[in-house]
Amino acid sequence: MNIKVCGITQLKQLQQLDALEIDFAGLNFYKGSPRYIIDKISKEEIKTADFDIKKVGIFVDADYETIMEIIQDYNLDIVQLHGNESPSLCMDLSDEIEVIKVFRIAGDSVKDLQKKIKEFDEVCDYYLFDTGGFREALGGTGKQFDWEILQSCKIEKPFFLGGGIGPDDAEKLKTFRHPDFYAIDINSKFETAPGVKDLVKLVKFVKELK
Repeated sequence: MNIKVCGITQLKQLQQLDALEIDFAGLNFYKGSPRYIIDKISKEEIKTADFDIKKVGIFVDADYETIMEIIQDYNLDIVQLHGNESPSLCMDLSDEIEVIKVFRIAGDSVKDLQKKIKEFDEVCDYYLFDTGGFREALGGTGKQFDWEILQSCKIEKPFFLGGGIGPDDAEKLKTFRHPDFYAIDINSKFETAPGVKDLVKLVKFVKELK
């Protein structure tokens, strides 16, 4: 099971995640987030570091030019679109870089969810399903949605499962089944403060998950 740790704000912790062989690290470029990275880790520090971990840039309703500039500045591997981005923007970006499109789930039916994702099927590489509603644009809500909706949904694209996954969810995750389940996305339940990860909790969780 692939693991993405989102909301990294310290270079040292990014290096530690890389050493732990975590698959993805989320770097937040949304100014409204307490995990906004630009004033915390410089682009020079990121670009000159030698990482195996894939760097995922998180954006909320940013335009194409802004996203492309940050991709170059921070040497990003993937972009994650967490707002109301259009399929056309996803398509333009996917010509340059892998794209994760986020869908926020708040009381959706299987039919509603499949309608949401249908128009993005051809224009992005991954989906991420997160909790909708409370502080929805920021992520890191600590709230969990009912995963059963995904088990009943025909998705046909690799997806990340996010939304309030915590240290006590390892066993639950091991029983979750879907043919396109690709990775988990963890954030606030593994923090001592916004953007500061509790690596002791994280290491224990990874061991339990594997």
